[in-house]
Amino acid sequence: MLCGRWRSRHRRREEPPVPAQVAAPVALPSPPAPQDGGNKRPGLRALKKMGLTEDEDVRAMLRGSRLCKIRSRTWQKERLYRLQEDGLSVWFQRRIPRAPSQHIFFVQHIEAVREGHQSEGLRRFGGAFEPARCLTIAFKGRRKNLDLAAPTAEEAQRWVRGLAKLRARLDAMSQRERLDHWIHFYLHRADSNQDSKMSFKEIKNLLRMVNVDMNDMYAYGLFKECDRSNNEWLEGPEIEEFLRRLLKRPELEEIFHRYSGEDRVLSAPELLEFLEDQGEDDATLAHAQQLIHTYELNETAKQHELMTLDGFMMYLLSPEGAALNPAHTCVFQDMNQSLAHYFISSSHNTYLTDSQIGGPSSTEAYVRAFAQGCRCVELDCWEGPGGEPVIYHGHTLTSKILFRDVIQAVRDHAFTLSPYPVILSLENHCGLEQQAAMARHLHTILGDMLVTQLLDSQNPEELPSPEQLKGRVLVKGKRLPAARNEDGRILSDREEDNEDEDEEEEAGAPEQRRRAKQISPELSALAVYCCASRLRTLRPAPAPPQPCQVSSLSERKAKKLIREAGNSFIRHNACQLTRVYPLGLRMNSANYNPQEMWNSGCQLVALNFQTPGYEMDLNAGRFLINGQCGYVLKPACLRQPDTTFDPECPGPPRTTFTIQVLTAQQLPKLNAEKPNSIVDPLVRIEIHGVPADCACKETNYVLNNGFNPRWGQTLQFQLRAPELVLVRFVVEDYDATSPNDFVGQFTLPLSSLKQGYRHIHLLSKDGASLSPATLFVHICIQRS
Repeated sequence: MLCGRWRSRHRRREEPPVPAQVAAPVALPSPPAPQDGGNKRPGLRALKKMGLTEDEDVRAMLRGSRLCKIRSRTWQKERLYRLQEDGLSVWFQRRIPRAPSQHIFFVQHIEAVREGHQSEGLRRFGGAFEPARCLTIAFKGRRKNLDLAAPTAEEAQRWVRGLAKLRARLDAMSQRERLDHWIHFYLHRADSNQDSKMSFKEIKNLLRMVNVDMNDMYAYGLFKECDRSNNEWLEGPEIEEFLRRLLKRPELEEIFHRYSGEDRVLSAPELLEFLEDQGEDDATLAHAQQLIHTYELNETAKQHELMTLDGFMMYLLSPEGAALNPAHTCVFQDMNQSLAHYFISSSHNTYLTDSQIGGPSSTEAYVRAFAQGCRCVELDCWEGPGGEPVIYHGHTLTSKILFRDVIQAVRDHAFTLSPYPVILSLENHCGLEQQAAMARHLHTILGDMLVTQLLDSQNPEELPSPEQLKGRVLVKGKRLPAARNEDGRILSDREEDNEDEDEEEEAGAPEQRRRAKQISPELSALAVYCCASRLRTLRPAPAPPQPCQVSSLSERKAKKLIREAGNSFIRHNACQLTRVYPLGLRMNSANYNPQEMWNSGCQLVALNFQTPGYEMDLNAGRFLINGQCGYVLKPACLRQPDTTFDPECPGPPRTTFTIQVLTAQQLPKLNAEKPNSIVDPLVRIEIHGVPADCACKETNYVLNNGFNPRWGQTLQFQLRAPELVLVRFVVEDYDATSPNDFVGQFTLPLSSLKQGYRHIHLLSKDGASLSPATLFVHICIQRS
């Protein structure tokens, strides 16, 4: 291990960031169209590096298209859309000019591009346009879909194909390529007269754009060192030299030289020594040789099995050099255990895109939840006109969507990201007739996807595994006993999924309350493995478990059980599913901390996916691993029916977690429209686990440098239940007079954190990549 081997150097250099939103081109009304043969221009250099300058679809996008933006039946406006020369962003026209960053969207923020009428907006409002002319650009995070209609089907296809090529090339780019791409984008912006030469004033503008406030004397000295022609301009090789100096990583050079010795190259055995000190599981000479052949840029060095500093940097910036264990990015856990043995990514009020009081409901919210790995979605079902049940937040001003449209969205999108089962959590407020309609829609739309009977009739009380249920949809609802009333109808209390809504139900009309207590046989029959039942008290130990029963608890009741019967609750959750949901009093759809519920083995910890914050960061971090399939195997202490584990009393510390926060690279500029707005970054490390492990510590802040700030500070934590710990790395912009501004974060399980020198690739508030923004740290995990 390399614990304690880092020797901090106090040499300052300045470098550049990736903004939360990479700043947009300066032109607003209509940027100049690129000219053929423009590869000599700095902006097109990026596209040339991507190998796409000759692609006909990309060239058409560079010329631009007038596309009709569709928002409603009456709001349908023609707007100019044009790919920018960086190949990473699209400029679009707005009726009222806004700040430059609001006239652009970024390829890396696109979740999906759909052809035809494949969005709620186009299905409702795009009838005047033939499907072949339509496309939908869906974004990560909370940004609304962009529904567009092109003048011709061929032009629509050019955008669909072109965006697919740009996204594929972006995904294939190394971190070093992204950095090169990014810096040349800013270089193009800073070259105010586009003469491919840089004055000192333009260099100063470049530095401010990339989030560094460099001392004028130091900056001018660096400028003059590169001005070989001594004419007060940098051009060609002089600009390249300036960028090389700007992008130097002294801390990486120090590590490299420590292992390479005087010849300043790493041989395969020397690289092996570094890998062994890193604690790599597959540290062999053959692996060291493979890394050289993969990441070394110099062909001569590669032939002699040597790694230069550039190759070493490429390796450390790659996924193999990241903090997240690459082996955990695919499905690596045992998927053949009972459903009760997994944490399952779960959404609350999935239909909402905003608050639960007056926000819009949308089928797109289900599509977005599935795109984030969600495997349990909620459907609040109410009586609708024309015999068609609707979904919305009852007794509020939220808009309504058809139940059948939601089920179609499930059919079309539930298994795009993950093959493992989806659970539909039904909150049923409908009468018998519309419940029968719900069952009919589930059957006819989902077909063979729907689980309608036991998989193993020999073991009817055993929950199947995710592997057995691949591609299947489970219904969570009330299952009826064989009891009938005077007129022959089967009666049962409806699932009381939400205490606050139960109180609202009681306040309703008598007829409404009567309907809500009736459950149709057709719908009851679909609750095969997820039979909703109330959990009033935890059963005594001798009582047999009932695995097919699912309890739904408010966060308040779950916390009460954790506090008063911690171990008994864990034993219950080792055999049966428990769903926890936010209190109805959270009017703005805020979330609770899910970690408390995971500590007790609750599987279906439902959150408002539409509300960003640290709670959703924790959820994304919990389900980041195992191929982001939405199922994560619980630690052994939460799976054993006779476990003695109690999160309130986890025992003495078993693990020491030490992290040295060394440097950051290319942090986002928080206000792209203010050149002099430079971040003062600090790093906070948060530990989320059992109560005794929860802690946070932070570094000092670095003044006026978001490009390459240096800390060299060590933070240490003692952990009692490391198997449950999530580590959240947060970067903030320090402010002495008001709360710090969020810059970026990354969250992952401690068990998936690799040791040694690692880069942490930061994410925005809504989970989008901030590439090339990174933290560089050294991690040491010592288990007693």
